Amino acid sequence: MNFILIAVLVLGAIALIAALVLFGVSKKFAVEEDPRLGQVGELLPGANCGGCGFAGCSGMAAALVKGADAGSIDGLMCPVGGADVMGKVADLLGLAVANTEAKVAVVRCNGSCEHRPRIAEYDGLHTCAAMNSCGAGETGCGFGCLGCGDCVAACQFGAISINPETGLPEVDEEKCTGCGACAKACPRHIIELRKKGPKGRRVYVQCVNHDKGAVAKKACSVACIGCGKCQKVCKFDAITIENNVAYVDFNKCRMCTKCVDECPTGALVKVNFPVKKAKPAAEAAPIAEAPVAAPKAEAPVAAPKVETSEEKRRIKS
Repeated sequence: MNFILIAVLVLGAIALIAALVLFGVSKKFAVEEDPRLGQVGELLPGANCGGCGFAGCSGMAAALVKGADAGSIDGLMCPVGGADVMGKVADLLGLAVANTEAKVAVVRCNGSCEHRPRIAEYDGLHTCAAMNSCGAGETGCGFGCLGCGDCVAACQFGAISINPETGLPEVDEEKCTGCGACAKACPRHIIELRKKGPKGRRVYVQCVNHDKGAVAKKACSVACIGCGKCQKVCKFDAITIENNVAYVDFNKCRMCTKCVDECPTGALVKVNFPVKKAKPAAEAAPIAEAPVAAPKAEAPVAAPKVETSEEKRRIKS
């Protein structure tokens, strides 16, 4: 019995000593977490979309706190939360944040089934990444949308869908947060984040085809042919031609839309602009009537001559 009691006491003493040692080590090597990390994390939307450039909102929170310690959080932006969330974070960290214009995803391809005829049939894994790795896809354009919906699967907000009639993705501007997940998922990089612009108005080239004009036009009737007409008409140097395709710099564009009117193929598009009212037809000027000539006076008709009785006698004789 004494041996059992001794064993219990020894084991209890060992456990107590081990607990005290572990407690001391934990206190000595403890890493204190900045309480601001949790506070900033609560302000962030928690979408974990990766649009900020970090794996999740916790990584973004750590970067914001680190930036605050360095004195600036410029360059850090939560696309989902937008300016409102960033303003709250800046107030919490005691910093000022620069106003950043909201962005929206745009699909730079207008090669619908009507404009871009199918020349092949793909039979394989139904993803854009898989189809792109196999070649040009089902059409003659090796740069346009493949239509398998990788962008749709990547969007966590239901802001993008495939139009069954055109076979192209369409972005719902009201739902789009500008996180850029769809742009990262597209293997052909036809989706771009652009500024929403005043009243949601935008001008951009809806084509990324780098082929020369004749080849691009043969593959798609609305392809950019790199003719340069839009560049010549732009007075703000907002359009450049590179790799046979035009590009509109949204930071320089003044929304005059002259380039859109000049584009011969319709590759340049304008979004959310009011429809121009047709100018009323100029009223035809009243035609001055030629003066009507007064009717000529008819010559007086001579009265029939009445023969006298003497004249009748002469005629008979």
